[in-house]
Amino acid sequence: MTNYVYIATSLDGFIATSDGSIDWLLEIPNPEQSDYGYAEFMSGIDAIVMGRNTFEKVLTFDKWAYDKPIFVLSNSLTKLPEEIIDKAEIVSGDIKKLINQLNQQGYQNLYIDGGGAIQSFLKEDLIDEMIITLIPIILGSGFPLFDKLDKRLKFIHNKTEIYNNTLVKSHYMRDRNTK
Repeated sequence: MTNYVYIATSLDGFIATSDGSIDWLLEIPNPEQSDYGYAEFMSGIDAIVMGRNTFEKVLTFDKWAYDKPIFVLSNSLTKLPEEIIDKAEIVSGDIKKLINQLNQQGYQNLYIDGGGAIQSFLKEDLIDEMIITLIPIILGSGFPLFDKLDKRLKFIHNKTEIYNNTLVKSHYMRDRNTK
């Protein structure tokens, strides 16, 4: 099983503003209407493990944007909106056990989405690859991508791509030789 992060961050390391807004991502010039590799990335994903805050943000979008199973990581949600009951499932508890259960269900490539979910997976050393797109904006405050960890986690740089002389997308793989 491989657990992936695919996310954008500001120059100062934030993935959303203090009020949870990601509107600043829409300000990026995109003259070619590129998805910057997102569709290709998603073609290799079996399911998405999404944090509650991210899930609640996604629910505000005009339409449901996913064609993969969504597992919403939450200890507080008790039910899903009617219109997505067949598209998502609420999960909670020990994330190592959750990963084993998903693996037994046949899910091999998971996209871990949302700051809290990513931080929880990193604390358990359950992130294998990260694709982080750096957006040239300084937000000054907000929700950080990374939080404190009990130990260092080393990653190996795989490649970097630059889009529109603006976005810097870097791929990292967990260095399992340093555990």
